[in-house]
Amino acid sequence: MTKILLVVSDVDGTLLTKDKTLTDRARSAVQRLHQAGIGFTITSSRPAIGMRFLIEPLALWLPVGPFNGSSIVDPEMRPVEQHLIPARAAQRSLRILRDYGADVWLFTTDQWLIDNPSGSYVAHEQHTIRADPTIVSDFSPYLASACKIVGASADAAMLAACEKAMQEALGSEATAVRSQTYYLDITPPGFNKGTFVEAMAKRLGISNDAVATIGDMQNDLAMFHVSGTSIAMGNAADNVKDEATHVTASNEQDGFAEAMEMILTRNGVG
Repeated sequence: MTKILLVVSDVDGTLLTKDKTLTDRARSAVQRLHQAGIGFTITSSRPAIGMRFLIEPLALWLPVGPFNGSSIVDPEMRPVEQHLIPARAAQRSLRILRDYGADVWLFTTDQWLIDNPSGSYVAHEQHTIRADPTIVSDFSPYLASACKIVGASADAAMLAACEKAMQEALGSEATAVRSQTYYLDITPPGFNKGTFVEAMAKRLGISNDAVATIGDMQNDLAMFHVSGTSIAMGNAADNVKDEATHVTASNEQDGFAEAMEMILTRNGVG
């Protein structure tokens, strides 16, 4: 059995609990990975600013992958690779999200832009990424610098339908996938959590078979498909679990730490 040399983890619903807490057991598990010589990094739908608070407690030294892996930044938050949504696709995305009644958010490299400060998930996102939005009346001036566009809605069924319509409308012009049941993310074409995993494996000079990935949502499937070992959280949907090689406990039951301990045991580390 191939030893694991790199672990790439999702953040929300995986590494963190529902209240966005990094547990002591999770932090200790990552420390043990470092001690065992196993690389560890994170990728998330979050912007880079929303990942900064995890760098120090996890002692991350590899680059991380914000915006569903379509950007790569080093632990000092300096861009290694930066990709943008084509302006035409960004405009089309906004129109479709409006048609379905979702709140629209636009993220640039360093800004979170919204036009409805009363939106259902604005306060939740503020707590999640530990940053405040900039309120604008028109997204047009920012379409050429969009790293990610989000449709936010409490209507999960509607957002699932919007996801399908968005994918059909955008084709290869951009990637559209839900990062939560209430968030539909539109990101640059050709880049996802899977391409981030491949970039990190190449950086370390290891095969994809020596990579383990762990996540809970649709946007994590891209990295499951390119890693030798894939672990779905216990709180993941059944179709996500079906695509994984292993299933661990939920994020409320320290499923992340349990999975890391399994990897350490598999590598012969007690």
